[in-house]
Amino acid sequence: MGTEAISIAIAEGGAISGLWQSPPLPKACLALAHGAGAGMSHRSMAAIADGLETRGVATLRYQFPYMERRGKRVDPPAVAHAAVRAAVAEARRRASTAPLFAGGRSFGGRMTSQAQAIAPLDGVRGLVFFAFPLHTAGKPSVARAAHLADVTVPMLFLQGTKDTLAELDLLQHTVAGLDGRATLELLPDADHAFHVPARTGRKDADVLAAALDAAVAWMAAH
Repeated sequence: MGTEAISIAIAEGGAISGLWQSPPLPKACLALAHGAGAGMSHRSMAAIADGLETRGVATLRYQFPYMERRGKRVDPPAVAHAAVRAAVAEARRRASTAPLFAGGRSFGGRMTSQAQAIAPLDGVRGLVFFAFPLHTAGKPSVARAAHLADVTVPMLFLQGTKDTLAELDLLQHTVAGLDGRATLELLPDADHAFHVPARTGRKDADVLAAALDAAVAWMAAH
């Protein structure tokens, strides 16, 4: 599967890298942000993009500025939000008439939802979260979810039931409190990386396939 390396100008000056990947006639497009510890080219991000392409969905993966610098500390929210907005604008331009969605893995999904809560991302019909980081490991809380009340577009949470960054009861309570704007798709026995133990009889690829099937069906419905 082919990807096109691109450069995306950001409002504050400078640029970030991106990877555009699309089937010939995409039925949707997803601006896809990476997690805190691995960039857009990580195998987990490539697997999402490849899987979505085979299902007819285009993706625009992109780097946050700190990852471009190979820094270890994530960007301040305002910097991350600017990157989200620039990438979404580029995805909208490239997607043409295909319905546009935004989201990402873990940290990237949370930065996308924060940006959307502050001011709607132009043209975005909904947000897709691959393992939303509700809290840090071992410190259950819903404080990180407070901004979701200000998100007015539909949201899809793709979440493992053994994710230590999102205790299941807290996540279910959070989703239930979003007035029907949020859908929770649970991935049994999966952790934050969508890994499942061998004893389950399933492979990680099976979990990702289920998540992608759910994401594509949800995007089609919105």
